[in-house]
Amino acid sequence: MLTFEKKYHSQGVERIAGIDEAGRGPLAGPVVAAAVVLPAEVELEGVRDSKKLTALKRERLFAVIRREASDIGIGIVHERQIDKLNILQATYLAMRKAVGSLKMRPEVLLVDGNPADLPGYLQESIIHGDDRSLSIAAASIIAKVTRDRLMEQYAVVYPEYAFSSNKGYGTREHLKAIREFGAAPIHRKSFNPVSQYLPTFADFREKRKLGRLGEQLAAGGLIKLGCEIIAMNYNVPGVGEVDIIHNEAGEIVFTEVKTQLSPHNWGDPLDQIDSRKRDRIIAAASTFLQEKGIVQNARFDVISVQFYGSKPVIKRIKSGLSVV
Repeated sequence: MLTFEKKYHSQGVERIAGIDEAGRGPLAGPVVAAAVVLPAEVELEGVRDSKKLTALKRERLFAVIRREASDIGIGIVHERQIDKLNILQATYLAMRKAVGSLKMRPEVLLVDGNPADLPGYLQESIIHGDDRSLSIAAASIIAKVTRDRLMEQYAVVYPEYAFSSNKGYGTREHLKAIREFGAAPIHRKSFNPVSQYLPTFADFREKRKLGRLGEQLAAGGLIKLGCEIIAMNYNVPGVGEVDIIHNEAGEIVFTEVKTQLSPHNWGDPLDQIDSRKRDRIIAAASTFLQEKGIVQNARFDVISVQFYGSKPVIKRIKSGLSVV
């Protein structure tokens, strides 16, 4: 597994980055690439092609690689860019982002599969590289676990599609959900059969459906910012409801989402939250904190989702809901 790395180390090359990706084939979610630079004499027992490992083993090795690697870069390209570019070009973009996020420029890239569009670097492509190069195998695990964790977050936002189990791939269960509920905002609209089940904007003119769409778009935006979604529509009967609860850099954040079709008479989203609504949100949040035994301070945000035609404009107001 170190044959390719040793070849370059013997030539005086020190920084060798293994490159691999996860998520070319799914119908939903991003494509993720990773670049991993390992020390010359590293030992990573059990590291191999991520597809041949159980989820539990990948998680364990993910932590080991994070600890032992000299450098790790991750590149993520989301569904909108995938539809715009096509999946091959989106994969190359994710790889360039991964390499670009390394702390130091690598001297050689070892890339799984065929040559990639990574100009400006000495590159060697290796067929089945994730089973032949330790650096590429490590990158495959980092990319796979990173993407799986994102899809588990999307599963909280879109429970009907079972993303926690299928990770966006076209399983029978997933295809059935697409036929029943239509495509969700994180589906790749250019992929079949997703393209056959795209909802029209008229489908969301019902207030409840529109509100749900706004909450999903807001939560999806938070995931893309690196936040961890804890719960959606957390409801305490007779007390109140919180639209989104998430963890942001160790801080628990409770968010109220306001969604509207037209900019007419919209005004400031804070104007939509009267004192009674505010008190119910705060009461529900207090119940959540007590249930979870959380004693740290919390933040209350407001997110507005304003549709101009079919295009949503999302704005977040941090600490927008006064608790005083």
